Amino acid sequence: MKIDVKQDLLSLNNAVAAENRALFNSKNLFTINIMGSPGAGKTTLLERLITQICNDAVVAVIEGDLATARDAQRIAACDVPVIQINTDGGCHLDAEMIAKVVKGFDLAQTDLLLIENVGNLVCPAAFDLGEDLRMLVLSITEGEDKPGKYPTAFMAADVVVLNKMDLKDYLDTDTESLIADILAINHNIKIFSTSCRVGKLEGMEDLAAYIVDAMRLKKQGKIKRG
Repeated sequence: MKIDVKQDLLSLNNAVAAENRALFNSKNLFTINIMGSPGAGKTTLLERLITQICNDAVVAVIEGDLATARDAQRIAACDVPVIQINTDGGCHLDAEMIAKVVKGFDLAQTDLLLIENVGNLVCPAAFDLGEDLRMLVLSITEGEDKPGKYPTAFMAADVVVLNKMDLKDYLDTDTESLIADILAINHNIKIFSTSCRVGKLEGMEDLAAYIVDAMRLKKQGKIKRG
């Protein structure tokens, strides 16, 4: 008798994710699962987003990493509640991890929950956390071959953020080819181009406005995932 352990794990995860989603919906809480490789710039992007959005929404953050609380310390400096999850070697967050820590937030007084997943372009894509939106951050320093090599992440994402665009003139990355490959994998995906460096900010206002609009649409009952 063959037992598909992976499928069983995903089924268990999906059941908890459904519970998370029901909780978030009951609180009118908009939740984003942020995925991407190590070094793609996810945490810096979060810092800039919080600055852009804080006047429009009460924000809370979950930080996922194998070890240390360094990213959570950075986010705490933005004056928003943040909880660190260390997976102790695990390559992704799962729905049960989220369910355990969200109790530490005042969800009734929170509009937007941002979850920075473990840096990885593979495993996080398979695990639903109960989120409304999946955002994939891709640094253009990673090259234009990543969508073709890791298509599952792009198929699972609603939004792709092409980050570190301020370095475009110093790289050989063909961003037009990169965008074409992403759209060939997922033609419904929304693509933003950003730079998060101080003095080189680009695209953050558009990305923040998109998130705020999506958050408001959920509160109005006009969008629903799952």
